[in-house]
Amino acid sequence: MRQRSGRLRSSINRWASNATHDARELRATTIEAGCCPIYDAEDRQRVTIQGVLRTVTLRPRGGVPALEAELYDGTALLTVIWLGRRRIAGIEPGRQIQVSGRIGTQQQHRTMFNPRYELRYS
Repeated sequence: MRQRSGRLRSSINRWASNATHDARELRATTIEAGCCPIYDAEDRQRVTIQGVLRTVTLRPRGGVPALEAELYDGTALLTVIWLGRRRIAGIEPGRQIQVSGRIGTQQQHRTMFNPRYELRYS
């Protein structure tokens, strides 16, 4: 009979537990701020969403610079794109941000173009 590694399993469980705890905290913060969770946001409706930026990349679109960020609020991911921008001060991974605009679906990803944004401090 093969023995399973207890250390690996406990490390994975601890990581999963921390991720679940972080997601709950983000959802609670979103609700406290009066924002709509990404999961519940309807396409083509104006919404305000709050979350944490997971990634920020420069990804040109049609020869025009575009700053693209992945926003996570504990319920789902939203791709936020600022067209014509190479960099925005304060927009960096790990930063909490609130964005307002219309959500659409592009290539089966929830997307918001050129939103109004407010940097949040935790």
